Amino acid sequence: MNERDTIDACLAHCRTIAVVGLSPKTHRDSFRVSQYMQARGYRIVPINPNASEILGERVYATLSEAAQHERIDMVNCFRNANDIAPIAQEAVAIGAKALWMQLGIAHEAAAQQARNAGLWVVQDRCLKVEHALHPPRAVAG
Repeated sequence: MNERDTIDACLAHCRTIAVVGLSPKTHRDSFRVSQYMQARGYRIVPINPNASEILGERVYATLSEAAQHERIDMVNCFRNANDIAPIAQEAVAIGAKALWMQLGIAHEAAAQQARNAGLWVVQDRCLKVEHALHPPRAVAG
């Protein structure tokens, strides 16, 4: 599957998005991207060990904790590239469909590990921008 098809599949089939590093600060990109996606019908599951509620949603300290209460389709990462490998491992462990690394974030080894486990992987792309430019369409897969 090429990158465009992967992005389209993520947007069409991943309706519940765990956002690792979601900030409660309204000026932060993680907040704005999540707010945009929430306003378009996606369920946002905030992952931040230092908050209790963001965007009206309960916040979880870890992906594993969130997965005990929510079905996670996509893991959207707002963390440094050095933090991605354990996040990718957790995404695989909880059975997520996709691992998305926001603009400026890439980790090829972690991406390959997630792909090998069957996840769709997008690196160095903004979820909000991709959704705005290419709204979901029906895709196979």
